[in-house]
Amino acid sequence: MGVMVKMTVQPEEIIEAVRRMRKEDRVVFLEDLLAATSPEYLASIREARRDYKAGRIKTHKEVFSR
Repeated sequence: MGVMVKMTVQPEEIIEAVRRMRKEDRVVFLEDLLAATSPEYLASIREARRDYKAGRIKTHKEVFSR
């Protein structure tokens, strides 16, 4: 059985902690946070994976070339 720990953390403390993270760690943390709080984000990832597997993809050049 786990032990509940109560603590108060101010939003500014969280922001500062995230700012101090290495860039790679910050990116992973923010992606995990999005995934944990946004069903739409997770759905968009699943949709993108289905599109990729089905071959419904375009290269960067195809999308952004004139």
